[in-house]
Amino acid sequence: MEKLIHLTLRVWRQPGPDRPGRFHDYPSGPVATSLSLLELLDLVNERLTLNGEEPIAFDHDCREGICGACGAMVDGLAHGPKSETTLCQLHLRDLADGGLVVIEPFRALAFPLIKDLVVDRSALDRIMAAGGYVSVDTGGAPEANVIPIPQSDADQALAAASCIGCGACVASCPHASAMLFVGGKVSQLACLPQGQPERARRVLAMVSAADREGFGACGNHRECEAACPKRLSLRHLARMNREYLSAR
Repeated sequence: MEKLIHLTLRVWRQPGPDRPGRFHDYPSGPVATSLSLLELLDLVNERLTLNGEEPIAFDHDCREGICGACGAMVDGLAHGPKSETTLCQLHLRDLADGGLVVIEPFRALAFPLIKDLVVDRSALDRIMAAGGYVSVDTGGAPEANVIPIPQSDADQALAAASCIGCGACVASCPHASAMLFVGGKVSQLACLPQGQPERARRVLAMVSAADREGFGACGNHRECEAACPKRLSLRHLARMNREYLSAR
């Protein structure tokens, strides 16, 4: 028989960016521990809709920990208390029975609030567009073994590319810095031959874009590394710093 749990959700409700907001409490009733937190929010929203009330707005898409669309603070932690887990993969079995769960949006100047738990994270997309891709004409796709890449370089590039752009690093940083995100995007191409022609322009453009968007500077707190659901290493940030100094 499946275990049941009782929770109280304390959710931040705000109709819009220019409207005042406050916390509202929602009792879960008995619910299965196999549910994810987002599925519990779905159940709460069903009840609110049936009662003629406004459902809670929150971001989600794949619900498989891949897309990076979901994101909120749970008990003061980005994506919740379980490490290497996205919000959609946080299950009720990871929470204490009878507990109070506080859910609020990511708080950062560069992530303006839209409604309830939804914030605008398009600043990360604009950083990517500023230089996070290969634009030089390389002709047709060559045979895979024509450009030999050491296994260690390939592993580092793949590790950096695991970033899903969820914004947890920004939300967890005391300075709301996006440097771990930028470091991952710079690092994944700096490790590969295909990224060499534009490496200097890329890092300068992406760091400048992050500054324009209002993200803070890195303070070496390492909260970003701890909050990242893909456990992106601070080594990528260090590589970005080296790339930036070299480009300057």
